Amino acid sequence: MAHCVLHAMLGAAFAFAMQGAAAQDKATPSSDRPHPTVENFHAQCIGCHGIPGYKTAFPEVYHVPRIAGQQPGYIIAALKAYKAGERSHPSMRGIAASLNEDQMKKLAEYYGAPAK
Repeated sequence: MAHCVLHAMLGAAFAFAMQGAAAQDKATPSSDRPHPTVENFHAQCIGCHGIPGYKTAFPEVYHVPRIAGQQPGYIIAALKAYKAGERSHPSMRGIAASLNEDQMKKLAEYYGAPAK
């Protein structure tokens, strides 16, 4: 009996939560939602590319390159190659797939700029 009550309560809570999420989606048209910024992506990039001497173990052990100070054209070309599947690192392919050309350009400008 206790399980039935628990399941009913969890079901009601889930339905209530989904209703709120659906209402929020309808309240904010997708064109009005904020787009990811360079700062959002920077937080993701710095997690691997900003750690001196960092090595990754997936899919194989290798050194993660520092991208700060890299040529912007190289960064854009690398991101496009990951997005097109021409480079094979799974994490970078997923990240690059989420970027549009403008975001790639802004990231390249950000990381290609001399350190301040």
